[in-house]
Amino acid sequence: MLVLGVDEVGRGCLAGPVVACACVLDDNFFSAEIKDSKKLSEKKRDSLYDYIISNCVDYSFGVICNEIIDSVNILNATKQAMHIAINGITSNYDKVVVDAVKLNNIKKPMEHPFKAEDKFLSVAAASILAKVYRDNLMKKLHIYYPEYLWYKNKGYGTKEHIDAIKKYGVTPLHRRSFLGEII
Repeated sequence: MLVLGVDEVGRGCLAGPVVACACVLDDNFFSAEIKDSKKLSEKKRDSLYDYIISNCVDYSFGVICNEIIDSVNILNATKQAMHIAINGITSNYDKVVVDAVKLNNIKKPMEHPFKAEDKFLSVAAASILAKVYRDNLMKKLHIYYPEYLWYKNKGYGTKEHIDAIKKYGVTPLHRRSFLGEII
């Protein structure tokens, strides 16, 4: 049974998009190194990124920008990103497993357990791909707004990021709906 694993990253960030990934692994594929992206170092995630892409059946990303997040809320934006990622899959699969988010209008059997990345290898692989993709995007965006140190904090609400917002103001990439207590 081929499982389409779906996970997202960046829901709690103050800046940048939310990114979802859908990933299908072959039934016979196994790697003990592939785990929830939060349990791996950045270096390990980076090394697994190319390995997963080279060995998976299919993968796809969905990216929703901060402006849409502000207009529809983070949960709905996350669901949109997940749908985009799922719709980008061209390979066949038997079931969809999403980490803790129930999606509507999925034509295959679907599960959405909490901590799905600990139970389904394809969800763990999707979490790694999404994390590396988003982290690399934030590193590139750091070039345009170096005061906020996104190469390091990836847009999350670290003290240095919050201090930079207070000092330099809000960029077009910040999620204004997340900044109520900061600005």
